[in-house]
Amino acid sequence: MQVLILYYSKSNNTRKLAEAIAEGVGAAGAEPVLRNTDEVSKEDFRNAAGVIAGSPVYFGLMAAQLKKVFDDFVGLRREMENKVGAAFASGNHHSGGKETTIFSILQCMLIYGMIIVGDPMDASGHYGVACCKEPDATAVSDGFKLGKRVADLCARL
Repeated sequence: MQVLILYYSKSNNTRKLAEAIAEGVGAAGAEPVLRNTDEVSKEDFRNAAGVIAGSPVYFGLMAAQLKKVFDDFVGLRREMENKVGAAFASGNHHSGGKETTIFSILQCMLIYGMIIVGDPMDASGHYGVACCKEPDATAVSDGFKLGKRVADLCARL
């Protein structure tokens, strides 16, 4: 079973968080498929039991590069229905729009018909994982837990 971890990262902070999430997916016994927006394919979406997508904060929304993937792959909506979806974000300021960025990703996943989950209660228990600048130990741990949660839920479904 594969879980796609899709991200856009300019400064590599989002990529580092994606890598922690991928480790959690692997720890749950699933195959993490780590892809940035330049290398992801429709087959990656089709083959995934779940998608965890992440972006840096761009004016309180996901980066255009990630939005373009959702726009370009809209023809896969019916194939993505009932797969697990989750989101993560990185930002430059502690109150700089990470939650609204996560919401923008989750909105796309809802339109794709996905089953949306936030991070687990032993992480923040909120909308998804976020970090300020480079992920610290807490963000890495929370990312791992989110990846594990999504993979566990994919296995249940």
